[in-house]
Order: sequence, then C-alpha cells, then structure tokens
Amino acid sequence: MKKLYILGFLCLLGISNIRSQNTSSLKGIVLDYFSKKPLSNVSISIEKTLFSTTTNGDGEFKIENILLGNYQLNISLNQFDSQLIPIKISNNYELNLGTIFLQKSFTQIQETNAITLTNDDLLDDGERSSEYTAGLFQSSKDAFLKAAAFNFSQAWFKVRGYDSSYGIISINGIEMNKLFDGRPQWSNWGGLNDAFRNQEFSNGIAASNYSFGNILGSTNFNTRASDYQPVSKISFSSTNKSYIGRVMATYASGLTKNNWAFVAAGSRRYAQEGYFEGTTYNAWSAFLAVEKKLDNNHSLNFTAFASPNRRGKSSPNTQEVYNLKGLTYNSYWGKQEGDNRNSRVKEIVEPVSMLSHFYQKNNTELATTIAYQFGHIGNSRLAYFNAPNPDPAYWKYLPSSSLRFEDYENAYLTEQEFITNGQLNWNDLYEINLNNESSLYYLYEDRVDDSQLTFNTTISTNIKENIIFNAGVSFQNLTSNNYAKMLDLLGGNVFVDLDQYAEGNAQQNDLNNPNRLIKEGDKFQYNYTIKAKVTNTFVQFQSTQNKLDYFVGFNFKNTNYLRNGHYKNGTYANSSFGKSEKQSFSNFSAKGRFTYKFTGRHLATLNAAYITKAPSIRNTFSNSRVNNNISPNLTSEKITTGDVNYIFRGIKLQSRVTAFYTKFNDAIETSFFFAEGLLGDQADFVNEIITGVDKQNLGIEFSAEYQVLPTLKIIAAGSVGQFIYNNNPQLYLESESFTNENSNFGKSFLKNYRISGTPQTAYSLGFEYRDPKYWWLQINSNLLSNNYLDISPLLRTDNFYLDADGIPFLDPETGLEVTQQQVNSLLKQEKFEDAFLVNIVGGKSWRINNYYFGFFASINNVLGDIFKSGGFEQSRNANYLELKQDKQLNKPIFGPKYWYGNQTSYYLNLYIRF
Repeated sequence: MKKLYILGFLCLLGISNIRSQNTSSLKGIVLDYFSKKPLSNVSISIEKTLFSTTTNGDGEFKIENILLGNYQLNISLNQFDSQLIPIKISNNYELNLGTIFLQKSFTQIQETNAITLTNDDLLDDGERSSEYTAGLFQSSKDAFLKAAAFNFSQAWFKVRGYDSSYGIISINGIEMNKLFDGRPQWSNWGGLNDAFRNQEFSNGIAASNYSFGNILGSTNFNTRASDYQPVSKISFSSTNKSYIGRVMATYASGLTKNNWAFVAAGSRRYAQEGYFEGTTYNAWSAFLAVEKKLDNNHSLNFTAFASPNRRGKSSPNTQEVYNLKGLTYNSYWGKQEGDNRNSRVKEIVEPVSMLSHFYQKNNTELATTIAYQFGHIGNSRLAYFNAPNPDPAYWKYLPSSSLRFEDYENAYLTEQEFITNGQLNWNDLYEINLNNESSLYYLYEDRVDDSQLTFNTTISTNIKENIIFNAGVSFQNLTSNNYAKMLDLLGGNVFVDLDQYAEGNAQQNDLNNPNRLIKEGDKFQYNYTIKAKVTNTFVQFQSTQNKLDYFVGFNFKNTNYLRNGHYKNGTYANSSFGKSEKQSFSNFSAKGRFTYKFTGRHLATLNAAYITKAPSIRNTFSNSRVNNNISPNLTSEKITTGDVNYIFRGIKLQSRVTAFYTKFNDAIETSFFFAEGLLGDQADFVNEIITGVDKQNLGIEFSAEYQVLPTLKIIAAGSVGQFIYNNNPQLYLESESFTNENSNFGKSFLKNYRISGTPQTAYSLGFEYRDPKYWWLQINSNLLSNNYLDISPLLRTDNFYLDADGIPFLDPETGLEVTQQQVNSLLKQEKFEDAFLVNIVGGKSWRINNYYFGFFASINNVLGDIFKSGGFEQSRNANYLELKQDKQLNKPIFGPKYWYGNQTSYYLNLYIRF
C-alpha cells in the first residue's frame, strides 16, 4: 500500500509537460440566437484538455498553441444551451469557426423546480423501507437525464435502478457523501441553487477530472468566486410541495481590478404545512465565496455555506388508513393549544468551510482544498414506556381490528372516532404524565454530532500529444457522536432510563449507571462514538485520436472504522462498552471507455468497470446503538458493470441508445422494524441484516431531440429495465430476544424478486416551443410502470412456514402441510399500477434598460393521476398461518404501508437580475 501512495505522490508532483510539438489556433464569435447581439463571458473550452478562454465584449474568442488533432469544443454560458462542436486542428492553419449562436435555456428553471420530497422527509427509521431517492441532482444536455431528473423523479425514479450512494457529489473536489450510509446530504446546500450552479457532471462511469467516480456518475460543484458571472439577482417562489414559499438573493462581483472576487447568496424557505398534513418546513441558507488571485498562476479561494433546516416528516400508511383519511393524511401530528405539532421533525445544521488553492501554468492545473464540516442531525420521535401506543393509526385503533372478530358495532365506532379525530392528542399525553411520578410518554431525538476534516488535491496535465493525465489524493477523518437526547418530558418530571422490551438487568441501558433519572436535555438509551478514516488515490489517462478516444482509470481506497461505546447495555453487557475491533477495508477499482468515431456525427462507445466498495458505517456494525458487534460475513461489495452506446449528433436530430448491465455481489442490507410472532407471542423491535446479497440490473436507455423548426423541438426519452435479486442471501436478526446462537435465520429466498423503490420502465414524450420574444413552453407526457412493493426478507425464510419442531404448518383449510406453491402464492410481490403524468413548464423574460425581469411556472401531474410511489411489506405477521389469515380479511390489519405521489402541484418563480 505504501508503494501506491508513493506512486500517487510522485505522479502528482513529478509529471511535467516538456516537449516541442506542432500547434495551431482557433477563433470565432458567439451571438444570441434571436437578438443577434454578441455574448460576453461565454466559456470556451476544448474537452479533455486544459485549453479554455472566454469571449470579450464583442463576443469574440481565440485559443492558441493547440496540439494537432480532433477535439470537441464546448461553448457554454449560464441561462443558455451549450454547444458541443467537433473540430480538427491542422498544422499551421488557424481554424475560424465564424459565428456561433446560443439559444436561451430553461434547464435552470427545471432545476429550481425539482423540489421533491426525499427519503429524509418521508421515511420512518423504525420501519422496514427501501431507499427511494436516487439523487440525480442535475441534468446534462442529454434528453434522457433531463427526463429522469425533472419528469420521472415524481415517482422516485432511479437511473438504471442505482441508489444515490452509487453517485459521487463533491464541492471543489471535496466528497460530500456521508460515510454513515454513502449518500449525500442534499439539505446541507439546499436553497442555494444559484450559488451551486457551476458544476461538472460525468454520466455513469465516464471520466471525471475530480474523482474516480462511481457507477451513477459524479458531480463536482465549483465555488471559485472568479468563475461566477457578475450578477445581482433576487427571486420569489411559491409552490404547494414540501414548502410553500422561498425568497433567494445572489450577488457576484466578478474579478475586480485588484484581483478580488466575491459571491454571496442567501435564501429562506418556509411552510406552516406542506403538501402532507402537519409537515412544517423552516429553512435558512447562506453562502459566501471570496477569492484572491495572487498572480497569473496562483489563487486562493475561501468558501463557507450553511443551510440549517427543520421539517416535519410524513407517515407511511396502510390502504385502510388512506381510504378513511385521504392521501395527504399524516399520523405524526396533532393540535396543541391550537397549533399543529409534529412529533417527527428532522433538524439539520451542518455548516461547511473550505480553503482552496488553485495553480495553473501552461497545460497543468493543480487544485488543493481542505474542508471542515461540523454540526448535528436530529430526528425526533414520540416514545412511550409501559403505556398504550399513542399513534392514532395504530392497528388496534382501526376498524379492521374489530372486523376480524366480526364485531361490527365496535368497528363502526372505531371508524367514526378515527375519521373525526385521528390525530395525536397532545393534551391527553400531558395529562397522563402529570398523574404519574415519571413520564410514560416523552419526546426524544436520535442525535448525530459529526465533525469531519477532509483534504483533497488533484492534478491535470498533458503528458504528450492528445493525452491528458489526471490524478488525485484525498483523506477524510470523521468523528461521529451518536446518542438519544431527551427533548420534552411532556409535563412529567423525570424518566427512568430503562428498556421496556427487556427484563431484569437487561432492561438497563447503562449498567454503569443503573436506573438513571433522565431530565430534558440529557443523553440516554444509547451513546457511542464512531471514528472513521478514509484515504483515497486515483489516476486516470484520457486520449483523443482521429478515430478512437479512450480513457482508463484506477482507484485505491483504504477505509477504517472504530466504535467506542459509552454505555454498558444490559442485553449486551460484554460487547457494548468500550472500543470495538477496528474494521479495515482495502478496495481497488478500475474503469475504462473506448469511443469510436465513424464520422463527426456518428459515435459508438463502450464503458466497463470493476469496482469494490467498502460497507458503510451503517452496514458494518450490526446494531451500533447498543453493541460493538460486527455484521456477519462482512466484506466489500463487488460491482461489475458495462454499457454500449450509439450516439448521433445531427444538425436537427440528436439521439442516444444505450444498453447497460450491472451485477452487484456481496452487498449487505440492514433495516429495523417491529415484529410479532417470531418467538411465540413475544413482540420485538429487531434489527434485520441480510448478507451476501447479489443483484442484477440490466436494460436499455434512449433519448432523442428533433428540431422541427427553429422555435419547435420534439423530445423523447425512455428506459426499459429489469432490476432483480440474483441469489438467496443469508438473514440474521438481532434484538433482546436473540443471542448470537439463534440469530441466524438461514437463507432468505429472494432470487428473481424485483428490486423496489423505482419504476423499472419509464417513457417520456413532449415538445418545447421557444418564441423569439423570449417566452417558452414545454409539455411532457410520461408513463412510469413496473414499480414494485418492497418485500420483507424475513417472510421468505424457512421460519415463515415451519413450526418450532421444524415441520411445515398445517393449512387450516386442507389439514395438509403447507406446500411451496402455497407459500409462493401468498408471498407474490405486489406490482403498482402504472403512473401517467403530464407536466407543463414555461416562462417569459424581459429586458428593461440594464434590468432583466422574468417568471417561470410549472404544473406537475396536470391530470391529477393517483399513483403509489413506494411502499413496503410489514413483517409483524412472521409466519404463514398469521399472514394468510390477515390477507383473507377484507381489511388486512398488517397490510403493506404505502406512499402516494403528489397529485397536481405547481411551482411559480419571479426574478429580477441587475
């Protein structure tokens, strides 16, 4: 490993571009398509090289000393569509491209409009659930990725079925994916759309100058102050989604005469109630970037941003609940003294500061950034101890609970009570606590206090004709404190720190401090610290030839985790207190691409990669809240992936067709849920771990854009996929009821079941009209299908249909042993109905003197289609007889829980630039 570090260090410091070769130059002028006026500050760059410039006040540009060969010229400007032009640089011949026209873009409009509820807003950590949001933050100029980001996302579509942890999000080269679960925390820069507009996106396993990337691609946000166009902008937005209003302001100075540049931005987002009942939203955001250009080669840039936010969560519900209370019902809130109070609120306060150094000379660029992030994430919840469940949608409070005994009178009374009230009764909880010595009901939060120091340096240089070399080294050091914090005793005086699901000494959450009395603000239940260190090195070579382009990249990563328990848990007295064994993972990955250019317009590409991925902190420790135990059969995940693409770039038609295949091996999945019937009549809150999970994702993507008229474009995109479990992994349960000896439940028979959390087929067809008078309109119709319910692995083990003696249950109808066919029929995976969504977006802009005014508006799901966006099976009925009996009821007690997508929603934005 030391040799790899030394090699990476030498590559970063020792590579120089010392050569003498034939060169030439190119020039051109860029104009507005409709007004024919010159455009200044347009970015002109030659892809896969370090050559770049900007246009002057007359729209002119020139690049000199370009090596001979074939290239792609990228011409881009904020609020305009980019142009990608094939060019050929010949010896001693200046290439004059003449006049190039750019058209106004509305990609930024759509990007701002993509305000969707994520799993952070919706999911209940105590329930079984899939991870639904893929997190494709922005679109490239490819019609399919635009559709995925802005049209398909309403149904939680995942590109190629990939979770967001398979994409890399970085800011100035600093990776922002959380080490806990591998996913980026979007809320850390929420509301700062304009400040994070400068970005480089690499689709899939394409080459990136900033990181090795991953199979979903990589996005690097550049906050270098001198790269922002000078602007002052204020915007106002109104919507009926997760928040109802937003105010945002941005200022950028550009590079001043004394070589300083400044950018400042801020926003406020708010809602007393969002789309779902009781979902409050309160968020502030601030951004600052300051750059000092030291000389022609060196520059320093400081960036700081924060986006503190609080938002109320929404409950998943059974179909019975939705039928009684409607599709926006949320059981987590209730009235308190006339105000709505949500028991499950997520609070995120994690400011980030970065210091970057940029060096550029000739054909070499070196960028180095050190970043520090700190703060906390809190998820509150209402809990109870030896008292009735306060959840108004608890199964015992619903009509189905009485209907199973044909008690129609109580079923009717229960139904009317739920329809009339059906929300948390905060006043009753306070009254009960006031009548007891200690609180039976209390509000607490699962709290994570993180501090992370990150270092990253990357270099790009031309090492010979038409070959560019990229390399980088990064280091992450995380200290994560995790504990439960008492927020509100709800009128009580104190709470005794005990576990209601255990007995005897096992009830003690900390044997070192038994029967500890807890007051508001105290830590209790669990308390531990995770230390994590990650070192990463990548190298990459990119070559551009007349007919064949290629790149190859290699990555080495070392990951270390250590848990230090601060409580001696009664159930895990020998494995909870003190330090765990250090877990270390060494991972090597490689990827490459070949592009063959039949002509300048017809291209074919082949991508392939083999990636090994260390398990996340979440999956490394089997139940980190209460012990140091490591997940069984712990190993790195192996990913083999490839795709073949045909690309056509015509004057009027641009299209792409892609066939992709990805195989995942040795993955680990963990979840928490409440189960009944695992050990007789005993109920348990358990942690489920499935190891050695294999999956297979394959399919076809396509996109096409046809310019019918200068003002009219037809757009089509789609994806047809098959995402399945590819083996029968091992399942383990961990709770107070299971010791290490009986926690192995054997194989979970998941093979050929569909992966949930995304439509596996999606189509989009629409048109875009742009008027020369600067108004535009786009209408899209979208069909999303083959979306499946998330299955319960526990129900697909032998334990499901075998009794305590290991003999299959007897079917009560036939008196015979339950057959595999009966089991398969009962466990058939639910397929959701197709969703047909029509979206309309448009806008208009005006220029009055030096002021630009504009608005844009969008209406999503115009027809108000009702569709399920996700859901999961409950695992409470963990054996065949109980589940069959429940499913035979007209209203199953433990039926699946669902989320429904938004019906018709809108977004309106007004802005002024000056």
